[in-house]
Amino acid sequence: MLELGNYPSAFDAVRKKYIRQLSDLTGRNIIVYYSGWLQKPENVSGISDGDMEGFMNAVNDLDCSKGVDLILHTPGGSPTAAEAIVNYLKDKFHNDIRVIVPQLSMSAGTMIACAAREIVMGKQSGLGPIDPQYCGIPMYNIISEFNEAKEDLAKNPGNANYWAIKLQQYPAAFLKSCYDAISLSSTLAEEWLKDNMLKETPETVDKIVSFLNSHDDNYDHSRHFNYKTCQEIGLHITLLEDNQKFQDAVLALHHSLIITLQSTNAVKIIENQNGNAYII
Repeated sequence: MLELGNYPSAFDAVRKKYIRQLSDLTGRNIIVYYSGWLQKPENVSGISDGDMEGFMNAVNDLDCSKGVDLILHTPGGSPTAAEAIVNYLKDKFHNDIRVIVPQLSMSAGTMIACAAREIVMGKQSGLGPIDPQYCGIPMYNIISEFNEAKEDLAKNPGNANYWAIKLQQYPAAFLKSCYDAISLSSTLAEEWLKDNMLKETPETVDKIVSFLNSHDDNYDHSRHFNYKTCQEIGLHITLLEDNQKFQDAVLALHHSLIITLQSTNAVKIIENQNGNAYII
């Protein structure tokens, strides 16, 4: 068990009890991936390459033939880190992956959910757009800024210094990187949906990916898509409220995780039902 940071053992004991109870109820492995970005917005707690150590710790000693319920609460993060996590989980559990979203799984978290055979959401839950960001700025907005500069300079060459100062915040060749990142998000979501959740109906995948990885004036990167919207675009959504006992177990675990993040130094928790925990 790897723990970084101090927190009272009472929080630890309550959380572990509820993870075990949910696993006993479903007969499946449970891995929770929780970030404390809402409780501690000053901390970087998005999906990153460092999470792989936590997932390896969580998968260790599990009976992978039982499948896995991955419970997500995350603001998103790196698409390439999400790709590595999904590839690892699929290698271990194949396609027997169910994602449960008690509250929010945004951006790259939504991408990971697209790799599941089904997504469980409550009436209060939300997924989000998968368009990538750079330092909190949607890359679609960055592309728009470059396009605006191009159009303005064609008409007003005297504005060159203004645009040079404004755009120098971005690395060299960054515009190409933006297009590549947007394309990667779509490619990964499409591949994962076709390989598992929508294996029988691949014709619906383009509609879903186009909706999730688009940008217009009607929503921004932080918009929440509820279960109805997710069902309407074609994702396989199971409503948490359809099974009262299951709902109670999931929400008890969710609240215990949120309380840990609120009341301790923890900013990220990756943990399984056997007590293997990676806590930052």
